[in-house]
Amino acid sequence: MRRIAFFILVVLTFAPTFIRAQSLSPIYPAALRPGDTIAVVAPAGSLEPYRIELARKRLIRMGFRVRLPRDLYRKRGYLAGSDEARAQELMAAFRDPAVKAIFPGTGGFGVTRMLDQLDYDVIRANPKILLGFSDITGLHLAIGRKTGLITFHSPVLMYGLGSREDLSDFSAEYLWRAVLYSSYFDWAGDPLEPGYSYYIPSEVATLRTLAAGKAQGRLTGGNLSLICALMGTPYEIETDGRVLFLEDVNEEPYRIDRFLSQLRLAGKFDRVAGVILGTFTGCETKKGSDSLSLAQVFNDYFANLPVPVVVGFPAGHARHNATLPMNALVELDASTRRIRILENPVRIEETASIAPNQPEPDAEPPAPDPAPAGPSLPENQFEPVEAPPASPISPEILRRIP
Repeated sequence: MRRIAFFILVVLTFAPTFIRAQSLSPIYPAALRPGDTIAVVAPAGSLEPYRIELARKRLIRMGFRVRLPRDLYRKRGYLAGSDEARAQELMAAFRDPAVKAIFPGTGGFGVTRMLDQLDYDVIRANPKILLGFSDITGLHLAIGRKTGLITFHSPVLMYGLGSREDLSDFSAEYLWRAVLYSSYFDWAGDPLEPGYSYYIPSEVATLRTLAAGKAQGRLTGGNLSLICALMGTPYEIETDGRVLFLEDVNEEPYRIDRFLSQLRLAGKFDRVAGVILGTFTGCETKKGSDSLSLAQVFNDYFANLPVPVVVGFPAGHARHNATLPMNALVELDASTRRIRILENPVRIEETASIAPNQPEPDAEPPAPDPAPAGPSLPENQFEPVEAPPASPISPEILRRIP
C-alpha cells in the first residue's frame, strides 16, 4: 500500500513537468517566392493607411502580390476593431489557399483579447509564414503552443517596409534570409547547407557575454511584458530545453525586474537551455534616479545561470531588428558570441509558387474561397490583388549569409 501511495506521489509531482516538456513537432511553412500572395492583417492596434500603402507598393515592386481586407483601417479606440473582427480577419487569411504569408500591419495592443477566438486546428492544417513582434508575441506564443508552427519575430509593416526610410539593410537582410525561397540556394541553384548564422556589424550592435557556454534548443520568447501577460493561460510560454529570447520597450528597470521575477518564480529559468537578451529600448534608468540600472537587473537574474546568456542582440523596438524564427532549432555560443539557426525554418521543396485556384499574375483574381465551418465572414473580405511587375527581387536584397 505504501508503495502504491509513493508511486502516486511521484506521478503527481513529476507528471506536470513531463507534460510541459512534451512540445508539438515543429511545422514548417512554405518559403516565400516572387508571385506569391501576402495578406496584410490588423490583429492588434489600428493602422495608418499611408504606411500600409507604402509597404504594399514596396512589396509589389519586389514581385509579390498583396491582399488588403476591405475594412483593414477599422478602429475601435486603441484597437483595430472588435476582437471578433480581428480574429475573423486573421483566420480568413489562414483559410485562404491563395495566401502564402501573413504580415500584420503593427503590434500595439489587443492580440491577447482574441487568442481564444482563433481556430488552431485550421492554422495547423494551413501553415503559412507569419511575421511580427511586440504585441504579435501573443500570436507567436499561442500558435507555437497550440500548433508547433514556426513563426517569425520580425519587423511589422508600419515601422519597417512602411516607414519612409524603409527597413535598415541589416533588418532587410535577415528578414528575407529567413523567409525567401531563393535565399536557401546558391547562384547555381543548388541548395545551401541548412541554417544560417547572424553576423552583427559593430555599427549595428555589440553582443556581450553575460554567462559563458554553448547550447542548442528551439527558440521561444519575444516581448517580455507579453510573455508575462500570458502566464497562467493556455498559451503560457514553454522554456524547458529552449533558448529564450527577450526584448521590451519603455519599461523602467524596476518593471523589468518584476517581469523577470515572475518568470523566475514560475520556474521558467530552471530548465532553460540559454538566454538571448535583445533590445530594451527606453528601459534604462532615468537621469537622477537612484534605481538599479538595467545591466544590474540582468546581472541579478542571469549572470549566475548555469547556461549561456548574451545581451545586446539587435532584435526588438529599434531600427535594427533581426528576424528570429520562433520554434526553430538554434545554437547559442555565448563564449564566442555566435548565434546560428541550425535548420531551414521554411520548406523549400519544389512546389508551385501559385497556389491552387490562384490566377496567373496578369489575370483578374477570383474572390477568396468561402471559409469552412466557423464564424461567418463578410463577402469580398479582401481587396483585389494587384499584379506584380515581372522583374525579380534585386540581387542586393538576396545577399547570401553563410
